[in-house]
Formats: sequence, structure tokens, C-alpha cells
Amino acid sequence: MKPTTLSNIYGETRDAKKIIVVHLGFLGDSLHLIPPLAEIKRHYPRAELHVLSSPLGCEVIRMAPCVDHAWSVDLERSRRTWRGQWALIRALRREKFDLAINFSGSDRTIILTALTGARVRVAHAAGRHHFWNRWVIAHWVPKQDPDQIMSEQFRGMLATCGFQLEPPRLDLKLDDHAVAWAGQHVPWGALHVSVNSANPLKEWSVEHYIDLLKKLWLRQPDLPVVASAGDRERERARLRAVASGLNDSRLRLLPEDLTIAQLAGVLTRCRLHVGPDSGTMHLAVAL
Repeated sequence: MKPTTLSNIYGETRDAKKIIVVHLGFLGDSLHLIPPLAEIKRHYPRAELHVLSSPLGCEVIRMAPCVDHAWSVDLERSRRTWRGQWALIRALRREKFDLAINFSGSDRTIILTALTGARVRVAHAAGRHHFWNRWVIAHWVPKQDPDQIMSEQFRGMLATCGFQLEPPRLDLKLDDHAVAWAGQHVPWGALHVSVNSANPLKEWSVEHYIDLLKKLWLRQPDLPVVASAGDRERERARLRAVASGLNDSRLRLLPEDLTIAQLAGVLTRCRLHVGPDSGTMHLAVAL
């Protein structure tokens, strides 16, 4: 039997019934995953498309109509257990995937891709090289141009595997309940402010946000503002400090347990998003 080459991976797997993409990204990374996922579904319209991602990534992936099932793997050491990890691996192997695709090439995702037991496994050579790489994954796509945006790097990887690409699509379907929730809590045409970032070095000071909103209200006294923060105490404290410094009813604080679907619903009702976090910015642009 002739070995499968990179350029013929699609040709050799076009009859695949189940495909899994392994990518443990967060908000922004997962949004970049949507266009290549749509391309995979277009090439395999009869196959089930699964994605293995982080809990946050799964919240994004579930908004993609092309995905049939999102599997969540907890990345927090304090929360994950050997029993839970083993149960996940057994469940994945029971699916009997025909094809597994790994876009990141990181060590953890490479091991998880191998453990899916997929018949054909292909990965992006973007991570560290190990002598055992080809023992667990036979097909490696050369590293893509790092000057391209992430989604185009992923699509380029698919092209190397024999996919005939169409213009990228970023299709998201918002949950009806999340949209209804946003309609009850966010005035139409509001300004959304996210005062925090996972990297504190990217953040403005609390005083800067207070000053910004005061100046905006001088120009637009009727402008409603909604503000969000994560559930970490440091982030909630910064948000409370902004609210305390303004003491203004035109500022509404959103719940700390806001889901990604609810955040998407919020952003669709807002005229502008302001904040240092790239993940929320990616979501705002996508919508």
C-alpha cells in the first residue's frame, strides 16, 4: 500500500465519518480556529466534526454551526484529576476517529492527538521538535508563515494537505437565551468597557478609565456604559474601584460569571468596545 503523502491526506480521507481537531486555545485563539473548521466541514460535509479544547475555548467553539461536538479538557492542575483525564481519553477513543488534526504543535496537544487513536493524524510543526514526534503522529506540515494571521496559518496547513480553499468564513451563531439575556441587561448602543487583561502590563490604571468615562459623558451625557471583568479577585477589585470612583448610574457592572455566549450577546448590542484584552477584542471584531 502506497504511503499517504501530505498533499494527498484529503484525498485519502475524504470518506472519513468522524474528525477531531485538537486545539487547547482560549478566546482569541479559538476564534481564529473557526475559519479552518468551516473549511474542514465544507470538505467533509457528511462527517461529524469534533473539537477538543479548553473549557473557555469550548464556549467559543459551540457558537460555530459547523462543529458537531466540543470536548472540554481542563487545563487547571488544581481541578483536573487522573480519573477525569483517563475517562476523557477512553471516551475519545470510543469515537473511533478517522482523522485528527492538530494546528498548534504544542507538546500537550501532540500527546492528546496521539491518544485519540485516530486512524490518520496530522500536525503543524510549530512547536518543539522531539525524537518521538513521528512515533505518535505520522504526518507533519511544515511551519507556516508566522507573519500571517493565525487563522490563515491554519488554513495554509489545510491547503498543504490537499484542501481546495475558499475565502475564509467566520460564522458564529449566538445562543438565543444569551441574546435574550443581553437584551434585558444592556441598553442598545451602549459602550462596553473591559478594564482588565490577563497580562497586567497591558492595563490602564483605574484613574485612566474614570477620567475617560467622565470625558465621554461630558460630550454624550446619555451614553450608557456596561463594564465586565473576569472572576479573579484582582480583576473584580479593579472594576469595583472604577465604579466607586465614578459613582454614576450610567455605568452598569455585568455579572462576574458572564459566559462567552452572554458576552457575545452584550457586544452585539454595543456601539463600541474599549479594553486591553485581545480575546474580547477578537470577539468584538468577529461579531
